[in-house]
Amino acid sequence: MNKKININNLKSKEIVSGFHGKFINGKQMTWAFWEIEKNASIPSHSHIHEQIMHVVSGKFSFTINNETSIFSRGDTIVIPSNLPHYGTAITNCKIMDVFSPKREEYK
Repeated sequence: MNKKININNLKSKEIVSGFHGKFINGKQMTWAFWEIEKNASIPSHSHIHEQIMHVVSGKFSFTINNETSIFSRGDTIVIPSNLPHYGTAITNCKIMDVFSPKREEYK
């Protein structure tokens, strides 16, 4: 069933310390809306999901393929499945991620 969703009405979940997410799941993808606290880090990890990360606001240090870049408003990257990556919020950040297939743990 299709229904209108307002992101402001979704409950936020702290998935990793300092990473507060709201999630919308389709049959084959997950759309994640993150509010990330300054200095919060996500450790190196990989997953089967292809991921697209888009920075809405703030600055985020992101490492993939042993290359670190500073991502800021408007920056986007496609992260292939099973490729290790990690990052740290330099400032408070808002980031959107899309995952395919959907992240079953993000409900």
